[in-house]
Amino acid sequence: MPTVSVGRDRLFKALGRTYTQEEFEVLCFEFGIELDDVTTEKAIIRKEKHLKDDASDDDEEVIYKIEVAANRYDLLCLEGIARALRIFMGKETTPVFTIADIAAKSMHKMYVKPETAQIRPFVVCAVLRGVTFDEARYNSFIDLQDKLHQNICRKRTLVAIGTHDLDTLEGPFSYEALPPTDISFVPLKQDKSFRADELMEFYKGDMKLKKFLHIIENSSVYPVIYDSKRTVLSLPPIINGAHSAITLETKNVFIECTATDLTKANIVLNTMVTMFSEYCEKKFDVEPVEVFYPDGNTMICPDLSVTKMEVPIKEITGPIGISLDETQVVPLLNKMQLQSEKVFTDGETRILISVPPTRSDILHARDVVEDVAIAYGYNNIPKTKPECHTTGGRQPLNRFSDKIRAEVARAGYMEVLTWILGSKEENFKKLNRSDDEKKAVIIGNPRTAEFEVVRTSLLTGLLKALKHNKDHPRPIKIFEVGDVVTLDEIRDVGAANNRRLGVLYCSGSSGFEEILGLAERILKVVKKPHIQVETKLELSHEPEFFLDRQRSIMFGGKCIGKLGVIHPVVSWEGFDISDPCSFLEINIEALL
Repeated sequence: MPTVSVGRDRLFKALGRTYTQEEFEVLCFEFGIELDDVTTEKAIIRKEKHLKDDASDDDEEVIYKIEVAANRYDLLCLEGIARALRIFMGKETTPVFTIADIAAKSMHKMYVKPETAQIRPFVVCAVLRGVTFDEARYNSFIDLQDKLHQNICRKRTLVAIGTHDLDTLEGPFSYEALPPTDISFVPLKQDKSFRADELMEFYKGDMKLKKFLHIIENSSVYPVIYDSKRTVLSLPPIINGAHSAITLETKNVFIECTATDLTKANIVLNTMVTMFSEYCEKKFDVEPVEVFYPDGNTMICPDLSVTKMEVPIKEITGPIGISLDETQVVPLLNKMQLQSEKVFTDGETRILISVPPTRSDILHARDVVEDVAIAYGYNNIPKTKPECHTTGGRQPLNRFSDKIRAEVARAGYMEVLTWILGSKEENFKKLNRSDDEKKAVIIGNPRTAEFEVVRTSLLTGLLKALKHNKDHPRPIKIFEVGDVVTLDEIRDVGAANNRRLGVLYCSGSSGFEEILGLAERILKVVKKPHIQVETKLELSHEPEFFLDRQRSIMFGGKCIGKLGVIHPVVSWEGFDISDPCSFLEINIEALL
């Protein structure tokens, strides 16, 4: 859950009164947020640097750290929190956000070049006119961008925000994608010009910006935004240009959001302009920008239209468990910034709800139900016992897996638990297998080379466990019951889990007969006494085993597993295990 740091005194001034800490905690609880911590700026710095406490903090402004819901992007700054609380307390109504009525020829324009489709295809823009900044407002403006970048923007991979002093620029603007050697500009907080490829090397030593370099550094073209004089506004998603940097004297702000996801870009832009348009000369009025795409489509943004939603009254009060009529529900929704009115449609009473652009989290009637419950007060909802009683239970597969575990443990094997993720090399090459890219689920952006794929067999984990414990007395008998994941076009997610038993035996001899005996014991135990199921072993051709010392396990006419003596190419060369080993793997779900 995101935590927003706000100055206590400035927040109380925005709310119109002073609260004790206990009173403010109660207000937060009623609204559905939480006062997480009370501190000061010096205390935050000392905590980061692990310094001792200082008594001089008594004279410094108190900082409230407020925890908000992850999908409430409008609460990621003081302006949004204060506005929401004022509306909740009935001190003001939900503001009406308007698009400035200006002639088409006077509207700023952004032209998108076709090459941007290779890296970040979308851009949306807006202008805030006549903004009045002070230091607190300026810091809040910057902090909101950082919070959005960490939250909905997914660390700038989906959306990157650029804000500029419009008076230093001259439209129309162009959004392009060029080779890094063709882009040169002075970045924010720097004094000299860098080429884009030089800039990427320069920022590899920057603690804040280096974590965003991977987004574009391997691309043949970098996204860049120019004005009509070829002044660089920004190199998204890395850094803005110094030429258009915002200061406390800035009056007209140009906001651009480049993105790989247009929906999220619109949400981010709406959040920025709705939060800070209250400081505009004409309050809550936003100047639009026309964006021209290379396919001929145009769009005027931002879209601050209100979304209409009709919800039957019974669908609102029923899930909460309270009895309210429409005259009681409408004021509750108004407290949550959802302007509502009663309508009569299709023979039933409904609530017509106007969802403002600040509430992008309202997607379904259930979101409306949640807001009504918050406004009504969770503590005010009467406690009732369920009309029907149900008894929870474990899934059959989990119960069956535990029985398999117990049976293998009784045979003298020790259970281990290994990682479900591994490297491509361990999953394929070290097991003497070829990667046809049709089996394993690949991790899109792995943190480390050790976690590149989801395992397709339990063998890798057991061999790694044996490798790190090969000094133990022989025989070493270990097993694991766990899931593997394989690609499956039939499933809606494109992959499927499969519960398996993996058993590894290591000693001075291969122990093939030990593994074979355990397999026969398991198959005998799981058979129903009154049903005859044919069990046999057939020759297999798995690359991790000796050719003539491996078999497929057939159970009821289906192949449910494999067993064999592991080839030295796998055990010795792949995992540095010198003793012979045998391995058994069975599909538990097939037995169930």
